[in-house]
Amino acid sequence: MSSHGLTTALTLYRSGTLTLSTAAARAGLSEAEFRTALRRRGIDVRETEVETPDLADANRSARAD
Repeated sequence: MSSHGLTTALTLYRSGTLTLSTAAARAGLSEAEFRTALRRRGIDVRETEVETPDLADANRSARAD
C-alpha cells in the first residue's frame, strides 16, 4: 500500500466524500487499521460511524416474511 493511497483516503474521508469502510478499502487497510491511522493523524471518526452495526445485517435479521 502506498502512502499516496493512504493520504488520498484520509483526505477523502476527512472531507466526507468517503465513508470509513470505503476509505479503508481505498487505502488497502481494514477498518480498524484505518481508524488507527485516523487517530494517529488527529482525524476524528465521524459519530455516525462509531461502532454502528451493519444496517444490511440488521435489516435481514429484522425481516418478517
